[in-house]
Amino acid sequence: MVCGGFACSKNCLCALNLVYTLVSLLLIGIAAWGIGFGLISSLRVVGVVIAVGIFLFLIALVGLIGAVKHHQVLLFFYMIILLLVFIVQFSVSCACLALNQEQQGQLLEVGWNNTASARNDIQRNLNCCGFRSFNPNDTCMASCVKSGHQCLPCAPIIEEYAGEVLRFVGGIGLFFSFTEASSHLLS
Repeated sequence: MVCGGFACSKNCLCALNLVYTLVSLLLIGIAAWGIGFGLISSLRVVGVVIAVGIFLFLIALVGLIGAVKHHQVLLFFYMIILLLVFIVQFSVSCACLALNQEQQGQLLEVGWNNTASARNDIQRNLNCCGFRSFNPNDTCMASCVKSGHQCLPCAPIIEEYAGEVLRFVGGIGLFFSFTEASSHLLS
């Protein structure tokens, strides 16, 4: 059976927006799970993840309603917003994939210096103190300080996984940016 015209596009667009809805609920759930288990104490990080999840949910809802009801105005705004999201997501994904080791280290150090609450979470969860070196006058929540053992700096531990995470995030972002482009073509 071959589907043609708007029926096939409608079904594909509905399926794609249902996937976006599930991804948005997953983002919101992971942020809530991170706070619930005490893995993340930075409300700014959790707030951004939840805001992105809500934004994606609303966009998926607009696309789903526009496709089901064949509402031209909703589909037009859905298409414009999705084009803007595609441009931003494609750019960020390419940047994630293009960062070299030195740039990753600089980016991590800037992030380390600008986020005190995330710094405490990292030190506590990775059992390390300081970024490249530890100043004994600074506070550190790691268990190695409490037990009196020598604490390792956090930079080597973070940098070990940073490249792998950036490639993974860049690849996933690139994949979803192309699904956004395909839904842009369908609407």
